Amino acid sequence: MAKDRKSNSSLYYHRIVAKFGTSLLTGGSDRLDEGIMSRLVAQVAQLHQQGLEMLVVSSGAIASGRHKLGLTREFRGIPFKQVLASVGQNHLMQAYEQLFSQYDITVAQALLTKADLSDRAGYLNARNTLLALLELRVLCIVNENDVVAVDEIQEAKFGDNDNLSAMVANLVDADLLLLLTDTAGLYTADPYRNHDAYLISQVERIDSEIERVAAETPSSFGTGGMITKIEAAKVATSSGVTVVIADGKESDIILRLAGGETIGTRFLPATSKLESRKRWMLSGLSIKGKLVVDSGAAVALKKQNRSLLAAGIKQVEGEFQRGDIVNIYDKEGSRLGCGITNYSSGDISVIKGTHSRKITMLLGYDYGSEIVHRNNLVIL
Repeated sequence: MAKDRKSNSSLYYHRIVAKFGTSLLTGGSDRLDEGIMSRLVAQVAQLHQQGLEMLVVSSGAIASGRHKLGLTREFRGIPFKQVLASVGQNHLMQAYEQLFSQYDITVAQALLTKADLSDRAGYLNARNTLLALLELRVLCIVNENDVVAVDEIQEAKFGDNDNLSAMVANLVDADLLLLLTDTAGLYTADPYRNHDAYLISQVERIDSEIERVAAETPSSFGTGGMITKIEAAKVATSSGVTVVIADGKESDIILRLAGGETIGTRFLPATSKLESRKRWMLSGLSIKGKLVVDSGAAVALKKQNRSLLAAGIKQVEGEFQRGDIVNIYDKEGSRLGCGITNYSSGDISVIKGTHSRKITMLLGYDYGSEIVHRNNLVIL
């Protein structure tokens, strides 16, 4: 864990992204809980004033809109939810503006969609804006732009603010991502149904067993459940970010976690900090397909820093073009990493499993012997 670069030895982290879930901000009710918001803001403000760099990813716009319009029953359908988000987003930001103004902290709002970050230019533009706000000591409140992001267009929507917060942590090279909710963390089973369930205090690696446990944990009042938090943790830890899932109602929870105290469930980084281009590739926002490789290719990629050749490819999934990013898996189903492909899915289907010298003969052209060059590979 990196010590605070402002020489404050009591703090373990310098750049922190804190995500506040709907269930936390509403206290389980149908409206924003001003008392809870005030306590969270006070903690963020204290760290900000101590020199730390803080960003907040906030849910609650739809709940705020429902309350502001005086609606008591649940309306379904995406257009209606977009109306609620449109009404509630302004009210949510007003609440943050008033609360942070008590500490003379200027706030900004950033509304993002998955489409904003799926291309390299959009990713860099968002990154540059957020980093500039941090440099100016402006506290940015980030939310998904629910007014234009819809469920039917899966590639354009994060689906919940857990995954958005992971992408924000990825964007700004955060040291710590706090997923604050209304539960104490990840349990071995549903604690409401199983009295033998206990809190998992630390996860070194997110594997299939952790994902299974998370899938069996019931969803809260918000959009995501525990499974979306695990998905977010996987994205963030793969970029070298420490992640903690904890109960946001705990006394001074943000201050204590910033100081390195063990609370909730901590997910350790799966790798060291990666440079920006590799983090963008690993984020999964622009993945177009999948390649499955044999054991020999897996060893060459992981241990020998080699390029991926056609001979080592066993299977091609999805439709993609030359220059797209593809995931790379071994034959056991474990993700090895991702990379920018030199050939389309159609081309690879023809040349997979063959020697590189046969590419021209099979295709009638040649973009090089490597399907994915080692300089365009990110291995986990």
